[in-house]
Amino acid sequence: MAELRTLLTPEGLTLVDELGELPSTDAVAAAVSRLRRAGHSPDLVSAAVGQARLRTRARGKFGELSERMLFTRAGLEQATRLEVATLHAARFRRAGVTRVADLGCGLGGDALGFAGLGMRVLAVDADEITAALAAYNLAPYDAEVRHARAEDVELAGVDAVWLDPARRTAGHGETRRVGAGEYTPPLDWAFALAERLPTGIKLGPAFDRDDIPEGAEAQWIGVDGSTIELVLWSGALAREGVRRAALVIRGGVAHELTAAADAEDVPVRELGAFVHEPDGAVIRARLIGDAARALEAGMLAEGIAYLTSDAALTSPFVQSFRVREELPADTKALGKALRERGIGRLEIKKRGVDVDPAEFRTRLSLKGQASGTLVLTRIGGDRVALLADRVGASSGGSEPST
Repeated sequence: MAELRTLLTPEGLTLVDELGELPSTDAVAAAVSRLRRAGHSPDLVSAAVGQARLRTRARGKFGELSERMLFTRAGLEQATRLEVATLHAARFRRAGVTRVADLGCGLGGDALGFAGLGMRVLAVDADEITAALAAYNLAPYDAEVRHARAEDVELAGVDAVWLDPARRTAGHGETRRVGAGEYTPPLDWAFALAERLPTGIKLGPAFDRDDIPEGAEAQWIGVDGSTIELVLWSGALAREGVRRAALVIRGGVAHELTAAADAEDVPVRELGAFVHEPDGAVIRARLIGDAARALEAGMLAEGIAYLTSDAALTSPFVQSFRVREELPADTKALGKALRERGIGRLEIKKRGVDVDPAEFRTRLSLKGQASGTLVLTRIGGDRVALLADRVGASSGGSEPST
C-alpha cells in the first residue's frame, strides 16, 4: 500500500510514463542509477521502475493499452489477455447484455473487454490494492470499481456475471497455485449463481472435468500453443447444443471446434507421412476425434494424443510434422544417427514416454548445423523415434471458425 501511495502521485505517474519500456535488467539498472542521480527518493525510484518493467512485460497481453495501465506482478500473471477478453465480451454482447458484473476483476483485463464493447461494468475485487489498480486502469471507461467480496455484492440491475475465482494465494509478487477446494469465492457458490444469472466462470484449464456442472458449456481456450483457461458458460451465454468447445487462437486469428459431447476417437492406423499433435485445448475438450476426421487422420496409438495421415493437410487445431524417417529408439544409436545427419538443433516432442527433453538432448551429444523435430512416443507398445519437420498451420478469418 505504501508503494501504491508513492506511485499514485503526479510525480510518480509522470516518472513511469517518462521511463517507457525497460526491456532488460541492464536497462533497469541504468534507469535506477539515472533517477537516483536526479535526486528522486529510493521508494519512488523503486515504485516507478517496477511499474515500467511490468508495463514492458504486459505489452504481450495488453498491447498499447499497457502504456497507461498499472500492474502488480501476480496480477499481470493472472490477467486475461486483451484478445481473449474481447472474445469473452463479444459473447456477452451477442447475448444482449448491457450491464455486467465482473466479480474477481483483478487488474481489470476482462472488464476492459466489456467496457470496450460498450457495456457498463461493475468490477469487484476482494483485495484492496488490486481494486485500487483496477480503478485506475478502468478510469477512462463506464465502469464502477468496488473493493468487496464477490459474495457480498448486490447484483440487482446486472444482466450477467463474469466470475474469475481466485486460484492462488493472495499476494502481489510471487504466487502459489491452490487446490480446487481453495477457490475464492467457493465454487459451490459460483455454480449456484450460474443457475440464477447468465454467467461465465473462468477456471484453470486442468480443472477436473468431473466437477463441471451438468448443462454448462465448457470452453477450453488456447493461444499460440498454450492452453490458458477453461470457461464455463451458463444461461443465455451458453450456446444451444454446445457442451464442449475448443477455441484456438493462432497469430491473433481465432478458430473453434464445438460439439454436444466428447468426441469419439478415430481408429488407430499405421504411421503415415505426417504426424499431428492436437492443440492442448482440443485435447482438454476431448475433441481429438473431430479434429482427426477433418484431417482424414487416424490415431497413431491407442490412448496417445498423436494423429497420423498421408495427406498434406494443415489445420489450426493441430501442429503438423512431416515425417522424414524412423530412427533407432535406443539413445546411443539415436544420437549417432542424428549426428550422421548433421542435426545440431533439435526440438523434442514426446507423449507416452517418460523422458526429460532437456536431459535427453544432452545425452544425444548433438553436433552440426541442421535442425529438426524428434517425436518420441509409443506405437503398439514399442518406443519409437521419428525425425520430422514442422509444417506451417493454416489461418482463417477474424471470426472463430467451426
